[in-house]
Amino acid sequence: MLAALMRAATPFALPVLSLQEDRSLSLAPAIPKLDELEARYDELEMRMADPQVIADIAQYRQINKSWSDLTTIVSVYRGYKRAGSQIAEAEAMLSDPEMHDLADADLDILRPQRDEHEERLKLLLLPSDPNDDKNVILEIRPAAGGDESALFSGELLRMYTRYAERRGWQVELLTAQESGIGGFSDVSVSIQGQGAYSQLKFESGVHRVQRVPATESAGRIHTSTATVAVLPEVEEVEVEINQNDIKMDVYHSASAGGQNVQKVATAIRILHKPTGIVVICQDERSQLQNKVKAFRMLRARLYDRELALQTDARTQVRRSQVGTGDRSEKIRTYHFPDSRVTDHRIGLTKHNIGIIMDGNLQDFIDGLLAADQADRMRAESDED
Repeated sequence: MLAALMRAATPFALPVLSLQEDRSLSLAPAIPKLDELEARYDELEMRMADPQVIADIAQYRQINKSWSDLTTIVSVYRGYKRAGSQIAEAEAMLSDPEMHDLADADLDILRPQRDEHEERLKLLLLPSDPNDDKNVILEIRPAAGGDESALFSGELLRMYTRYAERRGWQVELLTAQESGIGGFSDVSVSIQGQGAYSQLKFESGVHRVQRVPATESAGRIHTSTATVAVLPEVEEVEVEINQNDIKMDVYHSASAGGQNVQKVATAIRILHKPTGIVVICQDERSQLQNKVKAFRMLRARLYDRELALQTDARTQVRRSQVGTGDRSEKIRTYHFPDSRVTDHRIGLTKHNIGIIMDGNLQDFIDGLLAADQADRMRAESDED
């Protein structure tokens, strides 16, 4: 089923994120913190040369990791300071008629270098999302629009499958309930790859499609919606599930038309009683395999629920420009008659809907990441 949605794709080079400069966000409040990080970096470097540390393999590895984690930000900070010192020297020479032109030419090179280091430092100082490197469980469900919504859910699945394929990620079908017209009434997949959550986390929300359905004889444009949920996939050790909180049923799996797929009861339905979360998995021929997948989905939903509670607490202080990720938010519109796709959170519109539905989402993803970074930088500045 999933393979039918995937076609050969040409690898593509990922664009570098660009963040519009905002000179109102000064780096000055962060200088003491950067000085501390540089001092810590030097201290760790000295400790790695200590014979006693070298003799203790476990300790050496731990110190080496801490040192490596600081290498990038310290290197950029030193480049920033070096550029600042050279700028000060060049500016001092501007008053000398014989050196003015040479100093002015140096400043034309040094000031952009310093500014580039400054922007990189602002990004490096932002707290990282601990889930960014995790794999993803992606759930798509039709919302308003009946059969057309179910068809659109299948097209969204193909879009994300193609995007994952272009990134070299693996896609695994977890569960799917097909509708009678070729779409899905519910479908979940696991997307496994480096940084999958960091790239897909802002896809959660309501996706709206506007087009003339194949069944519309009068040629009227209909509006339908489907919801996408992007959940970080977590290990058992990260989410503890009390077996007393679980009610698990085993039953015969059924197709979209209601026919039994198998004579042996292999489908799994799990109810998490404290939260009311229900997970169903019936696509594998083995009861054990369905159970394993169902628990993977349950852990992800429980973890996402906890994240949502934490996010609700944080958004009482500030709200993100790119949206809260609330499933009720309309985040993007796919308007087929005009070949137009618009992301409402960042105001980005592209007029190549066929290419986008084939998995070319990177422009939207980069825009969302850049907007999120800018918003977090403003928040950090306000807190300072």
